[in-house]
Amino acid sequence: MPELPEVETTKRGIAPHIEGKRVSRVHVRQGKLRWPVSPEIEQQLPGLIIHRVKRRAKYLLLETDQGTLIIHLGMSGSLRIVDAAVEPEKHEHIDIVLDGNSCLRYKDPRRFGCFLWSAGAIEEHKLIQHLGPEPLSDVFTIDDFYPKARNKKTPIKSFIMDGKVVVGVGNIYASEALFRSGIHPNRPATHISKARMTQLVSDIKTILSQAIEQGGTTLKDFVNSDGKPGYFQQTLNVYGRAKKPCSTCDTPIKQVTIGQRSTFYCPHCQH
Repeated sequence: MPELPEVETTKRGIAPHIEGKRVSRVHVRQGKLRWPVSPEIEQQLPGLIIHRVKRRAKYLLLETDQGTLIIHLGMSGSLRIVDAAVEPEKHEHIDIVLDGNSCLRYKDPRRFGCFLWSAGAIEEHKLIQHLGPEPLSDVFTIDDFYPKARNKKTPIKSFIMDGKVVVGVGNIYASEALFRSGIHPNRPATHISKARMTQLVSDIKTILSQAIEQGGTTLKDFVNSDGKPGYFQQTLNVYGRAKKPCSTCDTPIKQVTIGQRSTFYCPHCQH
């Protein structure tokens, strides 16, 4: 599943090609995604100008004067910019054709993404209104984060992946941030000191920032290619490295399941 850095890179990849452009037509070839594609997308979006592309958590928000198109990439979704005359490939379900015949094309083999329309204030939409702070914003601080952990016996990895606590810290980057902080992923959130939590907040910001920075080299991939930045060519210290030596101490990396998600950690460096 695309995580926050991948979604942010998608936003940066498509924005220069669609911001300020008028939608000429929309073609929905397959409307059965995670939720049915909103009919307003075909009925009301044509003729409107896409003024801004924003990201909230893992949602992409395409803003117009009359509403906002909410896009989630789901498990396997991707977006790319193509000429509208290019024949769609298998699993390419939606075209948003812009003036000049450029096209924002959505591909989703597993069909677990979403294309929804919101005519009201986007902050009040049911998918958006309960989301926690953005991890790279000034709002996400130890003063916001630490009080939420008090009396929480939830494993710290599950805690930082809770979108009501902080958005966008997915499985890969949660494992990497906890390794960087030296915190065992199964340690209850309430048992972690404020000093270590402060370090964790800093490391979450660092890990995500580095991933986004490295993703910048893939921005060209959104034009006439598969539209996937992928999990960037960065060095992952623990994720996906079960039984391989820790980059710090050579202890074999362990893999466990926490909250039904594969979790990787160093039993020597993390406690």
